[in-house]
Amino acid sequence: MRVGLITADAGHPLLAGAAAALGPAHDVVVVDPRDAQGRAPEAGAWADVYLLKARDPRALELARALEGRGAPVVNTAAATARCQDRRDMAELARRAGLPFAATTAFPSLDRLARQVGAGPGLPGLPWPLVVKSRRSRKGDLVARVDDAARLRALAAGWGEEPVVVQGFAPNNGWDHKLYAIGDRVFAGIRRSEMAADDPEPALIQGEPPSAWTELTLRVGEVFALDVYGVDIIDTGDGTPLIVDVNAFPGMRGRPGAPEALAALALHRAG
Repeated sequence: MRVGLITADAGHPLLAGAAAALGPAHDVVVVDPRDAQGRAPEAGAWADVYLLKARDPRALELARALEGRGAPVVNTAAATARCQDRRDMAELARRAGLPFAATTAFPSLDRLARQVGAGPGLPGLPWPLVVKSRRSRKGDLVARVDDAARLRALAAGWGEEPVVVQGFAPNNGWDHKLYAIGDRVFAGIRRSEMAADDPEPALIQGEPPSAWTELTLRVGEVFALDVYGVDIIDTGDGTPLIVDVNAFPGMRGRPGAPEALAALALHRAG
């Protein structure tokens, strides 16, 4: 089999580990979306399956071109794009009955700051608030905002940024990171960016409640994802609240993840 990696970073540990797991019996080719310029390879250079790790517009354009030629792409361009708009993500999740944080979109952070003014917060959403870039991407805005002064300070640097707002849900200060590759779920916990103390950068191995594993797989069904991550917080007594969904996250340091990805690629290649 020939497996194509749509990425600008073929040395990423998850991809490199999957390539190693595929071994010499299978060819692994790297397709850099910056070079492909949205064009599918010539027919003779096709892979049997493509893994869409990159998520920028050029990568999505390339994935759509490949899909248009009949090539299987994991995840599809449509499913990947679905996870990049946090408003649409929240709407889809809540329509499906998933316990996703209520999310309101604003055309810009400046507009949000003007609407809040010096008041007690938004109607139905008192302080603190969680403000995020509407478009999920590397280096985006994710911040807890405790008052109008903090909101104005953020707007000074991010004023034109389209944002979404979620109410801050009381929790134990830890983010539960659940990752899925096909029907396998990997988990870890990390100190939340919203915690009062400095967040702990390391992802610690952790076992979630079994119901959370089932919830993670349900997210995959709803979003039509094969490789994805779900960020969950515990709002008390093991009650989960989903705050984000990511297509093809890095999963660094998750034992068994590269092998699972290699097996999924071969399965999807048929």
